[in-house]
Amino acid sequence: MSELLGYAGQVVTPQPDRSEVVPHASEGPTPDRQRGRFWWLKWVAGVLLVALLVGEGVYLWPRLHESWIALSEIHWGWLAACVLAQAVSLSGYGRVQKQLLRAGGVTVSQRKSVSVVYASTAMAVTLPAGQVFSTAFTYRETRRWGASPVVASWQLAISGVIAGIGLALIGVGGALLVGGSVSPFTLTFSIAGLIALIFAVRYVSAHPNSIEAAVRWVLVRVNAMRNKPANTGMSAVREMLQQLESVQLGKRDGAITLGWSAVHRVADLACLAAACYAIGADPALSGLLIAFAAGKAVATIPLAPGGLVFVDATLIATLTTAASISASQAVAAAFVYRGVSFILVAIVGWIVFLFLFRRHQHEDLEFDVELERSEQRALHEPPAIQIEGLESPKGERSHRENG
Repeated sequence: MSELLGYAGQVVTPQPDRSEVVPHASEGPTPDRQRGRFWWLKWVAGVLLVALLVGEGVYLWPRLHESWIALSEIHWGWLAACVLAQAVSLSGYGRVQKQLLRAGGVTVSQRKSVSVVYASTAMAVTLPAGQVFSTAFTYRETRRWGASPVVASWQLAISGVIAGIGLALIGVGGALLVGGSVSPFTLTFSIAGLIALIFAVRYVSAHPNSIEAAVRWVLVRVNAMRNKPANTGMSAVREMLQQLESVQLGKRDGAITLGWSAVHRVADLACLAAACYAIGADPALSGLLIAFAAGKAVATIPLAPGGLVFVDATLIATLTTAASISASQAVAAAFVYRGVSFILVAIVGWIVFLFLFRRHQHEDLEFDVELERSEQRALHEPPAIQIEGLESPKGERSHRENG
């Protein structure tokens, strides 16, 4: 029978079962086939990593005994200074985050800010694609503190840019001290870029109307090319500008942010210096600056969690060539520095995450849904309509003042 009698005599037509419908071959290759084309990339990356480890082992094997002797005779006072310097560095970065959020109208305690720094750093240095998880975690926590989407993203971007420019200045300073030829353009560009960034943020927050006019001019032409109404997307632009308008990065806040960013970088550099002194080495300052900048630059390459192997090899090579210490001392110093800045920080960060943020992760789905709903309401809510007898507090205040 092609038809069946349903409840109360209604005629019900059975629906065809599409659960086993096989897609036509012309729909193109499946994702599994596409991934299969690049199977060889994993093997190439694995072979290169093994070759790097073997080469490093062959080069360092004769010096490992000397490095072990240096580690067995470690100076515990300098080791304690190394740990303290790393703690000051992370605390300084927490201050940077706190100050930027304060400029965006979000008040947060130093304890909460530093806790997020430790937890996000642990994710960044231990998980595959750790920077992605770290950024998402920091964004979500700052949203929990009350930051708008634009302010939360702005804080992440500005703190990253300031840290990057500070690292570039450290590298340039090391090159100048060692007597290398540094282009004046490089030094000028780094300093000017930092100053321009601060003034750009202040200008956008102080002159949202001019930014809106410029964006509208571009958006009208883009919408014309896409055959869409001229004002398409302007509501989202206005919402973003309203959130940016809440950011008030004054001269004092900017100076404090730069100061704590300098503390963050200098304390991390002091951690590397203390690691060298702890194993009895006496590195040159110029070499320390170059080794530090090179190691941090290599750590940003997403090849291994925390730049494992790559950062260590870079530190050993640059400490030996630029800091004028022996290869065995460079191996021991790199081991101590990475043990503190990588392993110890990761352990502390995951402990902080488990005790303070693990419950948040169970609530993330509900929290994300609520965030999405609130943002959609903010973007699509109609403009307020003035009804006689129903005035907003702002309108009532202006009415009293005019009356």
